[in-house]
Amino acid sequence: MLDAYLKKLCTFSTEEELFHRLFRKHSSIMLLIDPETGTIAEANQAANAFYGYPQETMRGMKISRISTQQEHEIQDEMRQALAERRNYFIFRHRLADGTIRIVEVHSSAIDLKGRILLFSIVFDITVRQHAQDMQRLASLVYQKSSEAMSVIDGNGEIMTINPAFTDITGYTETEAVGKNIRILNSDRETPECYRQMTKSVRAEGRWQGELWARRKNGEDFLRRLSVNTIYNADGSVQCRVGLFSDITKKRETDELIWRQANFDTLTGLPNRSMFHDRLGQAIKQANRADQQVALLFLDLDFFKEVNDTLGHAMGDRLLQDAARRVRACVRETDTVARLGGDEFTVILGDLHDTRSIERAVNDILRTLAEPFQLGTEQVYISASIGITFYPGDGTETDTLLKNADQAMYAAKAQGRNRYSYFTASMQEVAQNRKRLVNDLRIALHEKQFRVYYQPIVDLNTGRIHKAEALIRWQHPVRGLINPLEFIPIAEETGMITELGEWIFRQAARQVGAWRTRHHSSFQISVNVSPVQLQNEGVNHESWLSCLESLELPGQSVVVEITEGMLMDSSAGVTDQLLRFRDNGVQVALDDFGTGYSSLSYLKKFDIDYIKIDKSFVQNLAPGSDDMVLCDAIIVMAHKLGIKVVAEGVETELQRQLLAASNCDYAQGHLFSQPVPAEEFEQLF
Repeated sequence: MLDAYLKKLCTFSTEEELFHRLFRKHSSIMLLIDPETGTIAEANQAANAFYGYPQETMRGMKISRISTQQEHEIQDEMRQALAERRNYFIFRHRLADGTIRIVEVHSSAIDLKGRILLFSIVFDITVRQHAQDMQRLASLVYQKSSEAMSVIDGNGEIMTINPAFTDITGYTETEAVGKNIRILNSDRETPECYRQMTKSVRAEGRWQGELWARRKNGEDFLRRLSVNTIYNADGSVQCRVGLFSDITKKRETDELIWRQANFDTLTGLPNRSMFHDRLGQAIKQANRADQQVALLFLDLDFFKEVNDTLGHAMGDRLLQDAARRVRACVRETDTVARLGGDEFTVILGDLHDTRSIERAVNDILRTLAEPFQLGTEQVYISASIGITFYPGDGTETDTLLKNADQAMYAAKAQGRNRYSYFTASMQEVAQNRKRLVNDLRIALHEKQFRVYYQPIVDLNTGRIHKAEALIRWQHPVRGLINPLEFIPIAEETGMITELGEWIFRQAARQVGAWRTRHHSSFQISVNVSPVQLQNEGVNHESWLSCLESLELPGQSVVVEITEGMLMDSSAGVTDQLLRFRDNGVQVALDDFGTGYSSLSYLKKFDIDYIKIDKSFVQNLAPGSDDMVLCDAIIVMAHKLGIKVVAEGVETELQRQLLAASNCDYAQGHLFSQPVPAEEFEQLF
């Protein structure tokens, strides 16, 4: 091209003809460059227009002003052009407005009146270069992409594939090209599915979605596929491009995450989140069909005892077995969920009468009452079930769950291993309980509690030998509240820990004062809740430190426990009782005879006192069965080195009979009701 220009130049006789006819007016971008100075000697009009500089500015302009190369690189390129070792170059030139363009430059030396210049023709190849770059990039993406790509013709025949296609499917390019794309079809998709996809591609030119496919080795995998069509100018199909990735593992991970979020990992049942979703669906379905939904709230009786005695591993096995039994009692369409701990719910939909509900509930009660084999241990539990209905008892999921929970507690209060329907009165009871819980928290903060003391009298001397510390709540509005009303709530809410700590410290200070003023062996008994020992709510170190700070021996306080606590062989309870014993704190067994005791436990824990329950004392008479029982308890206790306290003594006859049977101590209204410390002082 450049040689043709130079030959043409040689046909002109004057410089003026050269510039006017070929150089200045030519549509191609042309420059005359002085290689000695690196400046532009002349630029034609096309160059002025391209670079954006007027002629007077470009004449004498350093070539480095438009070239993005370094000065030494420019000099090197010009030397090569002069020596005709190279006359073709690709540069990046900067225009007057700062725009960078990619140019192709053809340069050759020319002698004009004895002046050696470089004659350069410049072509703007920016668009072409960009297209080539994009083509190279597309090729690189095609080859390096982790997404499988295939190009197929209008009949579905594979024209080409990329390496990722081979990696995912196992088919090499040789094996795939020329084959129909149907070689990837999997039996896990129906023929109708493929027909619908083909129909969409033909009608709209594209399709995307998730589809099962089959590898060369016969293994199925899930792919996310998109298909797009490339058309010829006449609208006919040139080819179709399919892109897909293997999302099998991602789907498995997503399903695992979803399952963990919605199902209980221990039992495999729906969890609380899924329960709410299922209950919402059941309610919507019931609305459409004008039917009822029954919600069962189920709590396992005695599960905690098994868990504490045999350990959490056995407790987990028990929950799994119980879940399977409950699931087997209802229909496949019903939902059994585990809310947490030993609490389960059952959603029964599509109900026409209550008989089917009671059949299912009775089946659940029966199957859970049967023995569970946990390794070498055979254990027994039961269930308390609350039942509520949509829409009769409530229309919101939270309301229904709360109602069923209240009904369950009613069943538990009635003796367990039974069911109870929700009633409106339960709502009132629940509201009262809620208010009492709030008031109890306030009472702890505002110190509304009082400690009353009931004397324990030595039946031989008639002297007050001990006292039992009893809590009283002086409510600012309701007055004195019976401990039977608030102690269970304190235990359920965990407030019994703080309350028990306060009672102990009050009793410790009081026994210190009375031992100083009256007699040095005086004792005060403090009741300990099962919850305190089981949940380590009793901090024996704190209690012993309290006694030490008051300079009191361990024998100044007696810890009263129930028979049920004695039989609790969990490590926490055993450890607490043994540590009290080792530090001189005596232990009394309260309400003896109303529960179940083992003589081996009496010996193991070195029990100091047995308290005969008032139910054996209130009808005490010469020759009566109660008298025989009291005599037997007293004799047995004395044989074991245990002293006996009779509770609920209200008459002189009862006192005389007990004294005659060698009972050691007695307490009851005959001597005094529980009274504040100030009044107790008068009894001495």
